[in-house]
Amino acid sequence: MDALLYWVGMAAVAVNALTGVLDSGRKQMDLIGALLVGVATALGGGTIRDLLLDRNVFWVVDQTYLIAALGTGFITFFIARALPVHPRLFLIPDAVGLALFTIVGTQVALQWHTPWLVASLMGVITGVVGGVLRDILCNDVPLVFLKGELYASAAWLGALVLVGLQQIGTNAITASWLAMAVVLTLRLLAMRFHLTLPVFSTQKAE
Repeated sequence: MDALLYWVGMAAVAVNALTGVLDSGRKQMDLIGALLVGVATALGGGTIRDLLLDRNVFWVVDQTYLIAALGTGFITFFIARALPVHPRLFLIPDAVGLALFTIVGTQVALQWHTPWLVASLMGVITGVVGGVLRDILCNDVPLVFLKGELYASAAWLGALVLVGLQQIGTNAITASWLAMAVVLTLRLLAMRFHLTLPVFSTQKAE
């Protein structure tokens, strides 16, 4: 299980760094700016999770995560400059990163022996905070706060599925892959069919 968490976490870092750099392209940032956005996107959620759990920050303990974020960001920057990239292309790898980081965050919290609800919320925090930082650094309203397709709710459902599967005795690795599929599928379906949560409105019909 530890090996799976490590490599899924590494993949999540790389994917989120890619989304950060792609999104920074809309603001015509230079290399340093794009790398900062990419690194913040890749490492932000896990950093907040580790601080809340009072554990050593993952990329400080193992700088390979930081190297992966910087390397992916650097490569993405130059490829994106050479090829035409749709401004919203980052949304698809963002969905992948959301799924990966949600499961990693939830499993880390479970291994830290947190209660099930806390573990699920740690998964959400790990999945969405990097994107929040990316949007703030790009001077946008964070995607998770906008009226739009399911995002944090998709992550939370996947985290709860992971917790529930393990509670009924499902192997942790199998549960992780199934829950990851739930997050990714729900997010992609939400993007495709514009699935949203009910919106609170104080406007009265005339």
